[in-house]
Amino acid sequence: MKQTRKTAFLGLGIALYIVLSTFVIIPIVNRIKLDLGYIVFGAYLNVFGIPATIVGVAGCIIANLLKGGSFPIAWATGQLFIGLSLGYLLPRTKKTWLKIVYAIISCFIGIVVIKTAIEVPLFRLPLVAKIMSNSAAFVADTIPLIIGILISGKIKLR
Repeated sequence: MKQTRKTAFLGLGIALYIVLSTFVIIPIVNRIKLDLGYIVFGAYLNVFGIPATIVGVAGCIIANLLKGGSFPIAWATGQLFIGLSLGYLLPRTKKTWLKIVYAIISCFIGIVVIKTAIEVPLFRLPLVAKIMSNSAAFVADTIPLIIGILISGKIKLR
């Protein structure tokens, strides 16, 4: 695939991520919501690999800024880990069940471990409370990510 075409697809992915994360809101617990942008993120990681990391990172940052929030350094760092790890592993893995396992492990590390490790000292929050909150976010974000990985298995780009 030509670089211009790949760049256009990635830009489209960022736009889709932003729209789904900003306008399709399904609340779960407190400020945790089912982030449907992760469907796009999972699909793009499975199809494009590591370059699709930009879809999750840029999408996360822009969506949070549009919603009036601050710069989401912890979320963006977690997204970066998820994108790089799954962007490397998913295209090299043929077995669907293994892709799901990789997604669960990567999201756990990115959201529960990395995001918590940044937010606790940055915002002076209690560790246990933040782990509980980020565990809910982990579940809410992993489900759409896996859906995106599963539906992208049928996508063939030329």
